[in-house]
Amino acid sequence: MPSISQSLRVNSLQQPERPIAPALLVGVDLGLPFFDAELEELGLLAQTAGLTPVARLTCKRKAPDAALFIGSGKADEIKQLAIQLGVQEILFDQSLSPAQQRNLERHLELPVNDRTLLILQIFAQRARSHEGKLQVELARLQYLSTRLVRRWSHLERQSGGIGMRGGPGESQIELDRRMISDNIKRIKERLVKVKRQRTTQRRQRSRRDAFNISLVGYTNAGKSTLFNALVKARVYAADQLFATLDTTTRQLYLGELGRVVSLSDTVGFIRDLPHGLVSAFQATLQEAVDADLLLHVVDFSSPNHVEQIAEVQRVLSEIGAADIPQVLIFNKLDQIDPALRPTVLQDLYDLAGVATPRVFLSAQTGDGLPLLRQLLVEKIQGASAAPALPDFHAVHEADASFGTMASKQR
Repeated sequence: MPSISQSLRVNSLQQPERPIAPALLVGVDLGLPFFDAELEELGLLAQTAGLTPVARLTCKRKAPDAALFIGSGKADEIKQLAIQLGVQEILFDQSLSPAQQRNLERHLELPVNDRTLLILQIFAQRARSHEGKLQVELARLQYLSTRLVRRWSHLERQSGGIGMRGGPGESQIELDRRMISDNIKRIKERLVKVKRQRTTQRRQRSRRDAFNISLVGYTNAGKSTLFNALVKARVYAADQLFATLDTTTRQLYLGELGRVVSLSDTVGFIRDLPHGLVSAFQATLQEAVDADLLLHVVDFSSPNHVEQIAEVQRVLSEIGAADIPQVLIFNKLDQIDPALRPTVLQDLYDLAGVATPRVFLSAQTGDGLPLLRQLLVEKIQGASAAPALPDFHAVHEADASFGTMASKQR
């Protein structure tokens, strides 16, 4: 068996006694920032989806190959390694085009999937609410609609009868496209109703003069654990990616103010989060857009927490929530070496040129939670003391109404 070239870096992992769907992880360094050379996150995604990574392989390219993404030479080496390890599936850390995915499957003679489909599969497994299931199904159908050709490639060469140039394969593709298009349209209509219901709920909270706080952050940063610690809820929390997908809102009582505020736990973000998922989860992410304050939870124990902060900021900007005031919460302080823990648990952090309040705490042990509650009190008091800006739209409507009444009196 020929050896893998030095340009390919292979880390063979110890296989369990009975591996379930063994998978080979592949990452291509294209010179972009934040490349995960260890493929650690892809491995966690694979395990969360129920796969068993048995080897990790990385290579460098200046640009993706148009046909195979990695080039025919590297594809041959991947095929040899897959045969040697008994791999049943190949997972790429980058998104593949439909043509690249189809060509790789033909070349490798194995199922090939990318990071996008892996995230979609996890979301489909974890969605619990009616809204969450609709959003995941919409994103899945939108992804599948671009990959129908490879689903029916076995019918492409069948003839359709005398004098016909098409065939059953072409008809089947057209039928599937029409069915998927109809399903997408139907799900979008149902999501519009869900969004309308959420808008009504937010309007009711605004009428009660509620202060809205949303938890945002990278997946597995500890948002749900912090949410449970603050409001004494029982939202599912686990040390895994995308443990919860559905937005949960509870009332947080602040005794120092003698009032309650609205606290929402939202879906976590991740690097290269598929745009279709961001669009599909628009109704869920709207909680962050309409918030008065964002609690940006950061996994302080992660060596990549700076890059994760940048990725969360990118998604917040994409959904229109970049200008909402934030409080950075550096969570999982209990997992930091005591010699490396900060001596001051509250300071300011330079977030895109803005001095942002930061709190170090552990949602698991409760260390630092009183400090966070006090900071929330100060933020809410500051927001209440700030003079309200006039609603020019409302003033304009009032002036127009007054003018109409005056003309009628005359």
